Amino acid sequence: MNDAVRKLASPGRDDLGVHHREAPNNVEAEQALLGAILVNNDAYYRVSDFLKPIHFNEPLHRKIFELAGDTIRMGKIATTITLKTHLPADGRVGDLTIPQYLARLAAEAVTIINAEDYGRAIYDLALRRSLITIGEDMVNIAYDAPLDMPPQNQIEDAERRLFELAETGRYDGGFQSFNDAVALAIDMAGQAFERDGSLSGISTGIHSLDARMGGLQRSDLIVLAGRPGMGKTSLATNIAYNIAAAYEPEVQADGSFKAKNGGVVGFYSLEMSSEQLATRIISEQTEVSSSKIRRGDISEADFEKLVACSQMMQKVPLYIDQTGGISIAQLSARARRLKRQRGLDCLVVDYIQLMTGSGKSSDNRVQEITQITTGLKALGKELNVPIIALSQLSRGVESREDKRPQLSDLRESGSIEQDADVVLFVFREEYYVKNLEPRDEFDPKYEEWKMKMEQVKGTADVIIAKQRHGPTGTVKLAFQSEFTRFADLADPSFSQYEEH
Repeated sequence: MNDAVRKLASPGRDDLGVHHREAPNNVEAEQALLGAILVNNDAYYRVSDFLKPIHFNEPLHRKIFELAGDTIRMGKIATTITLKTHLPADGRVGDLTIPQYLARLAAEAVTIINAEDYGRAIYDLALRRSLITIGEDMVNIAYDAPLDMPPQNQIEDAERRLFELAETGRYDGGFQSFNDAVALAIDMAGQAFERDGSLSGISTGIHSLDARMGGLQRSDLIVLAGRPGMGKTSLATNIAYNIAAAYEPEVQADGSFKAKNGGVVGFYSLEMSSEQLATRIISEQTEVSSSKIRRGDISEADFEKLVACSQMMQKVPLYIDQTGGISIAQLSARARRLKRQRGLDCLVVDYIQLMTGSGKSSDNRVQEITQITTGLKALGKELNVPIIALSQLSRGVESREDKRPQLSDLRESGSIEQDADVVLFVFREEYYVKNLEPRDEFDPKYEEWKMKMEQVKGTADVIIAKQRHGPTGTVKLAFQSEFTRFADLADPSFSQYEEH
């Protein structure tokens, strides 16, 4: 800021002839904006939604902008007179005292018309300085090679910092005013009013489930749990494909795209390969049994359906990562990359128990699961997307007479229940009743079993055991096992909710 210092540094070379590059900045733009604010406080409102004190390169300019903002928000007028009492009177800027410098800023201000342009220029230069800082840190850490940060961790950390920098409005973090939160809530209500189905969240494609949950809410961690064979992967796959197939982009003012309906889906398949997952989805869409597809036991008409379905599916924004044993840090880095490159509206993880933590707590599985669920919850808030995380249930369910799962059955950690915004259990009574079939059809109990089987065949319960934003209860769905497909029951009487 000192003119003498600037003149001294102007040759740009030291005794060794090395060129020194100054960090990108524009002192004149900062001076012009501050002068405009001091002359007409309306200029502040033109930049206050995106420009913060930290974006100014000169420390004195940061302080002046911060004081002006505080004064204006209190309903007072920010002028050279009202601000100079909060700044050191004995401070100097070159040959000028600070009060004289404020007066010079105001005297040389011409108009507030260009205030927003000056603000954008200051903001962009601040981003460039942040990029330089990230780049320098990457180089320095790579040279130092600390033992506790292997190269993969450094890449993940750099990606996280770059993502935070790229996210408009997230650059400096900090608190959000209640006024901003209210505006967001009203905006969400308006979007729900315009969206198909009038849902505040993203539709799962299953109407009876949407009616109870209001769709999948952004930043929520939704845990979908069940014993093996209950169909939790099938339900997650159905929901993921329904969201991706319904994707309808809407162009924003800045040229970016936002999902009006449906969304871009990322699917981490830690248990099944991408081919197996695709086979399930094709079977669900074409109503050709997945076992027949695998065996090649299909007719020519079935094959034509498969080809037509595959052509349609190529346009669906569903991205699959089949890396086994992925860590929470790797998963987060890849999710950030997907959002940056393709967009992201929903994330599915199949399933929690197949993930790993940081490695430091790998000897304690409960701590590791806690680290994973906490990481997933934080990732959902960071990316502002719902995350559907599948989870296994403990074997204790099998030893009870009533096989319906409870929150206490969540395996290995209470943190799953604690961190989750919604906990869903998939329960198919048909699975257990089928195993009780009497060996002899002349057995007196056979007719009783047969009647019971007819009642539960082809049905499934999705038990909403926890929901921060709404009531709990049970949603009855139809389940077609040969196509691994969940759907609303055709009979309206079955779509009513059962309270527990």
